[in-house]
Amino acid sequence: MNKTIFVAGHRGMVGSAIVRQLEERGGYRILTATRNELNLLDQVAVQRYFAEHSIGQVYLAAAKVGGIQANNSYPAEFIYQNLMIEANIIHAAHQSGVQKLLFLGSSCIYPKHAEQPMREDALLTGVLEPTNEPYAIAKIAGIKLCESYNRQYGRDYRSVMPTNLYGPNDNFHPENSHVIPAMMRRFHEAVQSGQEEVVIWGTGTPMREFLHVDDMAAASVHVMNLAGTVYQAYTQPMLSHINVGTGVDCTIRELAETLAKVTGFQGALRFDTTKPDGTPRKLMDVSRLASLGWQAGIDLESGLQSTYEWFKAHVDDARMG
Repeated sequence: MNKTIFVAGHRGMVGSAIVRQLEERGGYRILTATRNELNLLDQVAVQRYFAEHSIGQVYLAAAKVGGIQANNSYPAEFIYQNLMIEANIIHAAHQSGVQKLLFLGSSCIYPKHAEQPMREDALLTGVLEPTNEPYAIAKIAGIKLCESYNRQYGRDYRSVMPTNLYGPNDNFHPENSHVIPAMMRRFHEAVQSGQEEVVIWGTGTPMREFLHVDDMAAASVHVMNLAGTVYQAYTQPMLSHINVGTGVDCTIRELAETLAKVTGFQGALRFDTTKPDGTPRKLMDVSRLASLGWQAGIDLESGLQSTYEWFKAHVDDARMG
C-alpha cells in the first residue's frame, strides 16, 4: 500500500491541521508544496507534479477562502480560483492513478433557507446565500467532480463538508476573515488599547455552528481511512459527501460574549445593524458521520481559549490579510 500522501494547501488552517494529524499518527510520507513550488492554478504544473511523484492519497484542502466582505468584494476570484484548483488536482490525481482523494468543501453549499439542521440531501434543493454563491458553486462543483470520477472511472474520491472552522493558522484580518478570527483580533486590540466598546457586524441574532480545526482534521483522516464498503453503505453515488460539525450552534451575540470572556474584554458590545447578517442559521446534521464512528471532541469555549493562546503567541506573524 502506497503510504505517500499529498496535502494540497498545507499552509492553510485546515491543511496544516491535517499535516499535524497525519504526523501524530505516523507511518506516512507526507508531500507538500508551497505556492512558489507549485501553482495549483496551473494545470500543466499540477499534472507534472503528480507525474513526478508516486502518490497514494490526496487531501484537497487548498482553497481561496474568506468572510462575507471578501466574498462580496471578490466573487470572480472566489469562483475562478476554487474551480481551477479542484479541477486541476482531481483530474491530475485521476490521470496519475491516485485511487483515494478527500475533497474539503463547505457548509455554504446548502440553500440559504435549508431546513435545520442541514442534511446532506438538502444539496441543490434551493437558492444559495447570495453573498457567497460563487464560492458555494465552486464547492458544489468539487463534490460533483469527485462523484463523476467515481461513477465513470471507479475512483474512491470522497467529500467532507465542514461547518464554520476556527483555530491555529486562521486568517485574522478584521474585515476579510471569518467571524471568529475577525472578532478575536478586534477584542484583542480593544483590550490592548483600552477601548470601551467593540463593534460586531449585524444584529447578533444569526446562529452559527463552529468546529475546531483539529477536530476537522481528525474527522478528515477518519473518513479517508474508512473501508470502502463502510463508506459506501452510508453514501450513494449521487450523494457522496458527509457533513462534519458539532451538531450544536450559538448566536453571534453568544459567540461575542464568549470571546469577550476568553480575551478578558470588559467593555460594551455594539451591534452594527447596517452590516449584513448572512444566512439566518447554519447548523449541520452530523448523524451520518456519527454513524460512521466519529464525533467532535473540542467544546467551543476551550477551543476559543486555545486558539487565543496561539494567536497571542503568533500575533506578529499570524495571517492578517
